[in-house]
Amino acid sequence: MTATVTVDNVAAARPVSVPRGYRFELVKLVSQWRIRLLVLACWIAPALFVAAVSRQSTLPSDTLFGRWMHATGWAGPLVMLGFAGTWALPLLTSVVAGDVFACEDRLGTWRHLLVAVRSPRRIFVAKALASLTVILLLVAGLACSSTAGGVVAVGDQPLVGLDGHLLAPADAAVKVLLAWVCVLAPTLALAGIGLLGSVTLGRSPMGLLLPALVALAMQLAQMMPLPAAVRLALPSYAFIAWNGLFTSPAQLGPLLIGIVVSLLWAVTATVLAYVLFVRRDFTNLTYDGAGRRAVTAGVLPLAGLVAVTVGVVATTTGATGSGIEQDKVQRSLATAFAHLYRLQTQQLNRPAVTETQLKATATCDKGSVRVAAEGPGNDWRCVVSWHLPGVEATGRAIYQLDVTPDGRFMADGDGPKEVNGYFLVRTPAGDAPNPLWQFDGNVELLAASKG
Repeated sequence: MTATVTVDNVAAARPVSVPRGYRFELVKLVSQWRIRLLVLACWIAPALFVAAVSRQSTLPSDTLFGRWMHATGWAGPLVMLGFAGTWALPLLTSVVAGDVFACEDRLGTWRHLLVAVRSPRRIFVAKALASLTVILLLVAGLACSSTAGGVVAVGDQPLVGLDGHLLAPADAAVKVLLAWVCVLAPTLALAGIGLLGSVTLGRSPMGLLLPALVALAMQLAQMMPLPAAVRLALPSYAFIAWNGLFTSPAQLGPLLIGIVVSLLWAVTATVLAYVLFVRRDFTNLTYDGAGRRAVTAGVLPLAGLVAVTVGVVATTTGATGSGIEQDKVQRSLATAFAHLYRLQTQQLNRPAVTETQLKATATCDKGSVRVAAEGPGNDWRCVVSWHLPGVEATGRAIYQLDVTPDGRFMADGDGPKEVNGYFLVRTPAGDAPNPLWQFDGNVELLAASKG
């Protein structure tokens, strides 16, 4: 006699939930020795670097806010932010996001992962969230460590902004935090490009290098005399636009455009990576990247996004040419000079004077009447004029300006020596160079700003 057993309730195999997949992928990432070293370096090295540089007799004056590292601890995290936007963040996104999918191709573990999770969509979401978590941890380490190093080594003194006005320690702390938060947008754009490269290029090492190469290409583009609309339409400009937070009123227009453009890049690249990943044939053991689809589904959409954003930025902002014009340079220089003149007056214990009383103005050209006074260059020559209360004579000072394509300028005093020459003044933090000798400023590329 044969007995037949019928099972009515067979438990169906269900995909692993996203939270469980996320925890699994996060553990896999953190267990890698190179990720652990990066986390350790990002949370320790910036503090040591900022503290060491702040104690040196020679400061990185060619770096934005580098000349103020002796005066305040809030300059250190901004110097580190400039370095991070140029080198550290592109490399970190390459190591994390650029390898999160490619490592499975190199190890040949896709079939095991699919059997365990049972959903390519959930695998993608879990890996993307895990890489994002690690990247945020690395960025937080850079910000916190550099801030701690600067404040501990130098102190919590006021910070001189890019238009010469003094920021109280509390205001400086808030704006330093905002600056680091703002660069998360372009970092996410590079992370999206890393995910796209990791999906499309498979085990090829080019997927790992793609975010760094794209960032390098965009940095080279920012150094070229491109139209302002093109410059603003690249996500790399958001690594620079945080400078506008340190003027009064804040130059928020370019910063907001840079953040929006970066987020569009992040979303577009991530969606493209998702579409290519869920359409992949995981039964093909010889898969070595998406091949032609990497161009048609990766490069072309991003190139089209650049074209669209350039057109939108040019239409909505009216940005034409380089954005660096004579009246903007004159206005920025005169404003910075007036603020720093007042600072110098306080340091030299002279009678107080206000910016309104000074009525500072600037007249600038590019060394010859035959050359149009516009665009970047190191041949800008300016004469600043001002008035002191009770003095009939008009004061004048000469400056040589080096204006970069992104709008930053460095003013170098060229006389008279008693006003903008090199000499030391006593400050609460110790002896420091004359604040009117050399200083940095910022020219907004757009026509107007709403602070």
